[in-house]
Amino acid sequence: MNNSKYRGVVVPMVTPVTQDGRLDVEAVVRIIDFFADSSVSPLLMGTTGEGNSVSQADGQLFVETAVKAASGRILIYAGLTGNCFSEQVRQAEVYTALGADVIVATLPTYYALTDEQMFEYYNTLADCITGPLMLYNILATTHMSIPVDVIRRLADHPNIVGLKDSERDLERMAQCIEIARERDDFAYFCGWAAQSAHSLELGGNGIVPSTGNFVPEMFGQLFDAALRGDWDTANRLQDETNEIAKIYQKDRTLGQSLTALKVMMQTKGLCDPWMLMPLTRLSAEEEQAIKDKLKLV
Repeated sequence: MNNSKYRGVVVPMVTPVTQDGRLDVEAVVRIIDFFADSSVSPLLMGTTGEGNSVSQADGQLFVETAVKAASGRILIYAGLTGNCFSEQVRQAEVYTALGADVIVATLPTYYALTDEQMFEYYNTLADCITGPLMLYNILATTHMSIPVDVIRRLADHPNIVGLKDSERDLERMAQCIEIARERDDFAYFCGWAAQSAHSLELGGNGIVPSTGNFVPEMFGQLFDAALRGDWDTANRLQDETNEIAKIYQKDRTLGQSLTALKVMMQTKGLCDPWMLMPLTRLSAEEEQAIKDKLKLV
């Protein structure tokens, strides 16, 4: 692990909403407090947070509310999505002005992009915004993978501070971590939750587990164990959190798993399982089945 200031557990936070699709501000405060108690940071409006479905107005309200609730206790990572570059730049600047510590941007997704177009997109975005920028690679939703060579070139940009990589490729993981290990101004965050402990053992800076919405303290403990070199504890916690993840992920699409995760969070009084269109709630029977499984954990 290098000496980058960006490290630790960053939870891709769900976006809590009301039945009519408005941001549930009170739930945002509850979840941020829940995270801060375990010293984990949120990534707002990532994939788990239905980022592509959040309106500009609610995105701004989300960042503003989270920053105020965090009150400097934890860093705030703000997700950036979309296909209109000028609107992305404006939104990133608004988030930074509201107090977001880092902007985390996925690739625009309507067109298949060449390697050079990916490089130019991130390089230009980093030039145009004032806040630090983190690359976000997620093949499962963008249907494109940022090549390792492009990441290596982008790491030289003074305003690009790291990579959050959710691609399920162990060889790629090792290559990207090596880029970060070679320098102190670029961090690697593993977005493949089932490989959290492994990525830290290779020298990664942090982990981004969606299951952290439900058990942030377990991932905090996993990270602390990794820092101590206590791999028995880290791997035990990895196995335990993998089992919890199956409760909401197994046999579900990504979208269905996100509302199932909110059902789990509802049992802790954190939020209700309403979703932003086009995603929808599960049936009452499915929601009850999830709650019943949790009683066995």
